[in-house]
Amino acid sequence: MATLVYLSLGSNMGNRAGHLQGAIARLKPCGPVMAVSSFYETEPLEFTEQPWFLNCAVGLETSFAPEQLMAELLAIEKEMGRERSQKKGPRVIDIDLLMFGESMMNTSGLTIPHPAMATRRFVLEPLAEIAREARHPVLGKTVRELLTELPAGQVVKKV
Repeated sequence: MATLVYLSLGSNMGNRAGHLQGAIARLKPCGPVMAVSSFYETEPLEFTEQPWFLNCAVGLETSFAPEQLMAELLAIEKEMGRERSQKKGPRVIDIDLLMFGESMMNTSGLTIPHPAMATRRFVLEPLAEIAREARHPVLGKTVRELLTELPAGQVVKKV
């Protein structure tokens, strides 16, 4: 049985749009891509001395288990040249698993839903474009509601 999952993709090195498109193409073995948001240019958070990001959200239908999907996402990042040399630093590609249907889990290797998604405008803006009424399984609020509750702050521009 397939589950609808939502991912957040980001890149701030080289051909950012090309990296996002390449990652989306590599998702196909995980299941059909059901929706892709517009691309958004976003300012970096925490470690701000780096290029701006290009982000998008993807809806994917998968029959994989959460851990299996996460392993595939990490393999895509590695295949595309992702190096984890600096926490929150520049990256060719970053793929975060935001929500896995209605599932909730918290293990040493995976937390679903993504623990920071509700506070990140660069995640919620693109996600609201493709899944406004998707409900956060822990907070019980829709993506649209979470987005409207965010304080002003991070710059997120549709490109």
